[in-house]
Amino acid sequence: MCGAELHSLPEGVQRVARVLQESGHPHAPLMLDGAARTAQEAADALGIAVGQIAKSIIFRRKSDDVAVLVITSGDRRVDEKKVDAIVGKTGRADAQFVKERTGYSIGGVSPIAHAQKPVTLIDRELFRFEEIWAAAGHPHGVFKLRPQDLERLTGAPVADVVQQVAS
Repeated sequence: MCGAELHSLPEGVQRVARVLQESGHPHAPLMLDGAARTAQEAADALGIAVGQIAKSIIFRRKSDDVAVLVITSGDRRVDEKKVDAIVGKTGRADAQFVKERTGYSIGGVSPIAHAQKPVTLIDRELFRFEEIWAAAGHPHGVFKLRPQDLERLTGAPVADVVQQVAS
């Protein structure tokens, strides 16, 4: 992606594209025709399993008001007790908090290029897949990666942070 192409993208997607480019990531962000505010919408637009969507969930750590980013598989639900056991007590983050801390609006929160560096955890369930997709800073923006790339790009640990799936 050259500089001219980058300037035609929304600001949040430009930030993500720059980080991907600087880190040597092989895939630039794509802009989808329709919004992909939910994991299911993104999966449908890309023609992939919903579990292959790396959704970014933001919590607010109560002790210091820091953003906690949990990157989880689109077909899983975060277990807040497991997250709290790792990072300390958290609570819900409202839209204003998410925008201030990440620089992104809910529905387009990327796992990278945040306005303020969050405490980040990666859901181990993402490693079920060879290829995953994440939001690229805008409800229409996504980018392709592997779970290992997510570890490299964020420097975050992989953890068990989701609710058990009923079998």
